[in-house]
Amino acid sequence: MIFIIGALFLTVCAVGGMMAVGGSSSVPISTIEVVNTFPHDPEAFCQGLVFENGRLFEGTGQYGKSSLREVDLKTGRVLRHVNLQDKIFGEGITLWDDSIVQLTWKQRRAYAFDLNTFNYEKTFQYQGEGWGLTHDGTHLVMSDGTASLRFLDPTTFEEIRRITVHDGRRRIDKLNELEFVNGEIYANVWYSDMIARISPTDGRLLGWLDLRLLWPARTRPSKEHVLNGIAYDKSAGRLFVTGKNWPSLYEIRIVGP
Repeated sequence: MIFIIGALFLTVCAVGGMMAVGGSSSVPISTIEVVNTFPHDPEAFCQGLVFENGRLFEGTGQYGKSSLREVDLKTGRVLRHVNLQDKIFGEGITLWDDSIVQLTWKQRRAYAFDLNTFNYEKTFQYQGEGWGLTHDGTHLVMSDGTASLRFLDPTTFEEIRRITVHDGRRRIDKLNELEFVNGEIYANVWYSDMIARISPTDGRLLGWLDLRLLWPARTRPSKEHVLNGIAYDKSAGRLFVTGKNWPSLYEIRIVGP
């Protein structure tokens, strides 16, 4: 089933959305179609989402509840999982070679797990907080809740370079979950239902996706039930999104501009 979120309504509503992420903008604000709706565990505090070779992986957060999961897309059933220690707050995830790498919020560590067995492999260290994680085929890309994105060596976690995400002179901060999509970095913005489209070359803001009508904020149980979680199926060109403790995961299609 496909339904279109109206272009005119989104254009009008986008003004409020842009204020929520820091002011006005001249970049495009895209409309979307919802192509499919799938079940999502409402107890899963989604911090990272990845889709690869027909398999969906999710990293969840909260102390005492953080985990790494493989999830059946159609049913939302957890196929396998590993729980992190109670003192660890799990964050973003990405796949690299045959491993899944998962960040932690304040522990300054990332953990690598075997893709197929979920067995622990190794620990990486980094400075500051860990929020979102993706890769561009050469480097891992990490957010830390600021306007900065760090490009890291995937074997050592050494920082190679960083960019500041900006729209003209305005910095776009609170960058959260990340996904690399067709040469761009997509980023959730914490406490916003807007997804930023970012140039990986210089951090320039390329556009916004307005997703506020997926699950209107006024109908959610709390303000912590925010949009967070982006996964891209490269083989079929499918884009998936969900949120923290959301009961649904959505396949969406960008229709313009």
